[in-house]
Amino acid sequence: MSGVANQRSNIRDVSALAGVSVKTVSRVLNEHPYVSDATREKVQLAMKQLDFRPSVAARILAGTKSAQIALIYDNHSPYYIDQIQSGCWQRCHESGVRLLGQPVDVADPEVGDQVRGLVSETHVDGIVLSSPVTDCDPVLRALEAMAIPFVRISPGTNHAMTSSVFMDDAQAADDMTTHLINLGHRRIGFVRGHPNHMASDERLFGYRRALDRAGLPFDPRWIADGEFDFDSGFAACQRFLALTHQPTAIFASNDDMAAGVQAAAHQAGLDLPRDLSVAGFDDTTLARMVWPPLTTIRQPTFELARAATDLLLTGQTLVHRRLQHELVERDSVVAVSSPKFSGQN
Repeated sequence: MSGVANQRSNIRDVSALAGVSVKTVSRVLNEHPYVSDATREKVQLAMKQLDFRPSVAARILAGTKSAQIALIYDNHSPYYIDQIQSGCWQRCHESGVRLLGQPVDVADPEVGDQVRGLVSETHVDGIVLSSPVTDCDPVLRALEAMAIPFVRISPGTNHAMTSSVFMDDAQAADDMTTHLINLGHRRIGFVRGHPNHMASDERLFGYRRALDRAGLPFDPRWIADGEFDFDSGFAACQRFLALTHQPTAIFASNDDMAAGVQAAAHQAGLDLPRDLSVAGFDDTTLARMVWPPLTTIRQPTFELARAATDLLLTGQTLVHRRLQHELVERDSVVAVSSPKFSGQN
């Protein structure tokens, strides 16, 4: 790098070194079409020599794009959110765009105003919405009214509103339930996800569809409400174990709840998976940390976030991109006929 490089260089330094006006440098920064290739190259070379990095704040004041987008989320699983943030950040990094992460509470009656304030104060160029914000009506109305581009991850409603990326939650839950049935399980407990998430209903639907196809009755006693966190999974397992006819397998709607199920079963003195098979959903890092490691549905969380960010940054409108899930087998689930299994069907 040239000896004139200075991390505090400003647009006037670039102008002087390139031999052009400040206005011309501004046009290059804003990708103005009426700049010759030769001039553009001189300015870009000067910026490189000076290690000049345009101020985001200056762009905002100038009324140009802020080169930043926001991810808005409300989710109780830190493992899930880590993957969502990482997927968005990677795609932003490739385009030199900054990512702002903003948690909200979709149950807050002021959530729409909060999102309006975020957009107004930061001047972000677009928004990625993660579940359950992706179906939060006050947020959707606020963004539409402000005419700001946004893309949704796994929406359950208003599919024609914006571009989106998603996976088939119902089919994924169907696949896992069918897997348990094929292993000989007939009493399968199901821990439903947070009621604010449309995916919770989709996964319950898939579970019931698999039971119906196999000719197995749906028993409400084997359904427990959860909130996508460890504690609700723990409580659900305690409830199941108090039944006269306990499930031989429990399928939780995410890995955090499945970990809670395992912890409650261990506390009750059960030998897993010999006494109880446990399955999860998401395939977060947690799925490989618990004992035994979870058989789970791999939701392509990182890829969903990256794809949503790509749709936003490339300006594609009304594109709906579906990504595939995968059933990952580990040691937390065994067949009823397995020597490891001691439960009674």
